Amino acid sequence: MILRLARELDCRAEYVQNVVRLLDEGNTIPFIARYRKEMHGAMDDQALRGLAERLQYLRSLEKRKEEIKAAIENQGKLTDELARSINAAETLAQAEDLYRPYKQKRRTRASVARERGLEPLAALIFAQRAEDGKPLVCAAEFVDVEKGVETAEDALQGALDIIAEDLSDDAALRGALRRLFEKQGELTSRAAGEEDSVYKLYYEFSAPVRKVQGHQVLAINRGEREGYLKVAVRQERQPALDIVLRAALRGENPMAEAVRMAAEDAYDRLIFPSLEREMRAALTETASEGAIKMFALNLRPLLMQPPVKGRVTMGLDPGFRTGCKVAVVDGTGKVLETGVIYPTQPHNKVREAKATLRKLIEAHGVQCIAIGNGTASRETEQVVAGLLHELGHAGVAYMIVSEAGASVYSASPLAAEEFPEYDVSLRSAVSIARRLQDPLAELVKIDPKAIGVGQYQHDMPQAQLGQALDGVVESCVNSVGVDLNTASAPLLARVAGLSTAVAKSIVRYREENGAFRARKQLLKVPKLGPKTYEQCAGFLRVPESENGLDNTGVHPESYEAAARLLKLCGCEAEDARGGIPDLDKRVEAVGAQKAADACGVGRPTLQDIVRELQKPGRDIRDELPPPLLRTDVLEIKDLKPGMELQGTVRNVIDFGAFVDIGVHQDGLVHISQLCSRFVRHPSEVVTVGDVVTVWVLAVDEKRGRISLTMKKPT
Repeated sequence: MILRLARELDCRAEYVQNVVRLLDEGNTIPFIARYRKEMHGAMDDQALRGLAERLQYLRSLEKRKEEIKAAIENQGKLTDELARSINAAETLAQAEDLYRPYKQKRRTRASVARERGLEPLAALIFAQRAEDGKPLVCAAEFVDVEKGVETAEDALQGALDIIAEDLSDDAALRGALRRLFEKQGELTSRAAGEEDSVYKLYYEFSAPVRKVQGHQVLAINRGEREGYLKVAVRQERQPALDIVLRAALRGENPMAEAVRMAAEDAYDRLIFPSLEREMRAALTETASEGAIKMFALNLRPLLMQPPVKGRVTMGLDPGFRTGCKVAVVDGTGKVLETGVIYPTQPHNKVREAKATLRKLIEAHGVQCIAIGNGTASRETEQVVAGLLHELGHAGVAYMIVSEAGASVYSASPLAAEEFPEYDVSLRSAVSIARRLQDPLAELVKIDPKAIGVGQYQHDMPQAQLGQALDGVVESCVNSVGVDLNTASAPLLARVAGLSTAVAKSIVRYREENGAFRARKQLLKVPKLGPKTYEQCAGFLRVPESENGLDNTGVHPESYEAAARLLKLCGCEAEDARGGIPDLDKRVEAVGAQKAADACGVGRPTLQDIVRELQKPGRDIRDELPPPLLRTDVLEIKDLKPGMELQGTVRNVIDFGAFVDIGVHQDGLVHISQLCSRFVRHPSEVVTVGDVVTVWVLAVDEKRGRISLTMKKPT
């Protein structure tokens, strides 16, 4: 298994062996990725997760093989050759094909025929010897009224049913047909009725199985579930039937003709429907994997959007009838004031709303306004833009913020615990403000599936989707690091090694004993033992600690190595608190390998220590372009073909990217319009959160559709 993983992942077997051992010892992916680089050749966390998932699959496959062999052995039918074939199976499908003839089936036509004693007749016919005569004559000898075989025709039909089922259970035959379906099969969909729907594109659809796109498969599946589409896998019958006949026929005589009939029945009644279901399932699985990968790909940059740090922010949760909820928070996210305004229908109290907002802006020094993108967002944005114009902008700008999942969070027990004094709608406004201030810290409180940057997420295998997205959240949190004295329990729970219970225990300890003064103080927290400390310590920051290393990503196990490095480079331990910008040059002067040897660590770990000591408490998100804040609003009617605009990528999907250009409706940049070169997938060019320059291609004001291009017009 180790060798197979090494071959598949194109890495050294030694590294794979080390990772497998580390995983089996209970180490987390972030810990292995960050603090055991010498043991795995500096794989990133995504590669390690891929290895862990593949390892789990292969172990499950081996377990299933043993179960299959045991089941066949219990029937007394396990031969050495069959055992070797099962051991050699490289996929679960291959193993299940080999088990198929021995699997306990529901009552079938063939099983009834076997109960009636017709298996010898089936074997006689399938031998296809000319000297055995005609099938019907042979069948007459098996007539047995007591067993339910009343005529020779009944006996013959039962025998042919047995032959058909045996052919359909043949592993080699099914494998050959599966390959044919994969190569030549087509997925088709037709309208189930005359009703118009969003699935109109698939009313007359056909695409080769090997080329059909994942988003097409998922859309077709949903259209079928909702009753708008009839879906099938189409495979030309004769080429497939020829494969079955080649496997079944052994000559030309009356017996062979009977076998031909059984072979045709096997294909039409048993094999084709079974393989069609398999193909549909395989297409759905592949499409789901792609969609989950796309969701994860979009989620990462969304979580890693640069925070708008230290600014007083106003959050607006727009609404019509119930009004627009307002919350002002300070630079740390603490709620300063809340309220409700009614600038939209049916109230239309625009003047009063502007007066309230102006008062809040002036009273608290608001610098940023975050507007939720849900109901009444467009109307609220116009009011805000108008107010900023009246104020001469006064250093205030706004941004439309996705409120996906905000309502889920605001009605959750977590929000009630965090803001018991506010009602659900005001909690949502606070969440929207904090999303602009620190997207990661706020979004970790929400189920990743509710964040809204995927396709067909409700159609995915939920456990698989949840596992993938949780992995992304964990990776982002641990990449950034967490302030031990300010982090909420939900944020702490995403740190490597920390469970929800331990995270709550940390917060409780902090509330009872005051701020942490050092990392090692974590060992006093109930339920947090040495192993958990090992996994989480390097990702937790303590800016208040006297030891400057406690505010870096240097793991406590490497503190001694860091001290040696500082001494080697002529620095004092106190220098670590403020950072040593030229430390990399000092190490270079000493010699990287010499420094690593002197510190007793590998070069990857040395490089990490140097990077952390250069800038303690660094936030990797600060290196990204800042979010695009606006002061003016655009109407869709203002857009003209060729107009140049700045926008923020909101979602990346298989066929393009949706970009917020300051109009209520996001515009679509089709994959063909992303750049001049050929692009296999939009993720090669853009990611969620990117600020891009676009040009308007076309506007369908009636349908609210905007087509954009990122290719500069000539």
